[in-house]
Amino acid sequence: MITVTNNKKLFRFEAQLPDGEYITLDYRWLKGSMVLMHTLVPAAARGTGLGGEFVRQVLDYVKEQNLEMIVYCSFVAKYLAEHPQGAGEGE
Repeated sequence: MITVTNNKKLFRFEAQLPDGEYITLDYRWLKGSMVLMHTLVPAAARGTGLGGEFVRQVLDYVKEQNLEMIVYCSFVAKYLAEHPQGAGEGE
């Protein structure tokens, strides 16, 4: 289990891994919509499911805050394609 936080100062979501590295998702704002730009999953965490858990928590946040979002990030787009229910459903 990871804990995702919104680092508003850096315009990114982040979750620290046990080894000290971070999974991050950079975002920007465009006319009131949150634009999800790029997700970075450290090599050691790839294939573990942590990236998917991270994205699910970010999407939950977006939904809870009633934000409109625009997805530029291919990792998030792939997650949404594989999980049509989107945010709020859990896994």
